[in-house]
Amino acid sequence: MLPVTPSFRLDARRAFIAGASRGIGRAAAVALAEAGAEVVVSARSESELEELCAELTAAGRAARWAVLDVSDSAAVDRVFDEYGPFDVVVNSVGINRPVELVDLADADLHDMLNLNVTAAFYLARAAARSMIAAGAGGSIITISSQMGHVGSPRRTVYSATKHALEGLTKSLAWEVGSAGIRVNTVCPTFIETDLTKPMLDQPGFRDWVNSRNALGRVGTVEEVMGAVVFLASDASSLVTGSSLLLDAGWTAQ
Repeated sequence: MLPVTPSFRLDARRAFIAGASRGIGRAAAVALAEAGAEVVVSARSESELEELCAELTAAGRAARWAVLDVSDSAAVDRVFDEYGPFDVVVNSVGINRPVELVDLADADLHDMLNLNVTAAFYLARAAARSMIAAGAGGSIITISSQMGHVGSPRRTVYSATKHALEGLTKSLAWEVGSAGIRVNTVCPTFIETDLTKPMLDQPGFRDWVNSRNALGRVGTVEEVMGAVVFLASDASSLVTGSSLLLDAGWTAQ
């Protein structure tokens, strides 16, 4: 008897995506919806969320939105209470302010730690609590970065925050594994988004990025979508506490 390939479909499942108004988060929401999930998308911009849901609905997908500031722990808990439970939770929230550490302003340090780390813990905690209470398992996916595995000039704080997400993921996987909850990160290289555009537009920076990876180019949000669906679906049922590197070979050297 031939083995049966696990399904990549997400029909009858519910997914929550934080940071879904643009970039990788928006692409993740589209990918999960196309795989059959009912999605609840969140960000601070209601107009962008409304536009995304309108496009998904027009394409025959099930989508709702919730305006949310993920740095507000009480607000995060309220959203999970109101819209949950979820089978899949994706955190695609983050900022980067590239600067050498000796020139780093306290405000930039606090902002990056607050949004990249503290808010990630709020979301992971709310997701784990909700999934444990529901008793049906689930998948928690955090969009990290190749910088969670390496260092780079002008990225001391950003790299530190992404390393923190990798530690969160490894430990939480052990805490919730017995409840059937899997916890993983997706770690892309530089991707063409609104966040990276100012950096990639700097003279010589794109060439520097291209020279550091084996494929010699920057990635696109479409190249992250399949990884999110994989980690959300039964096809990755044995994957937890892991990092899925989409780094074009950056960390292989």
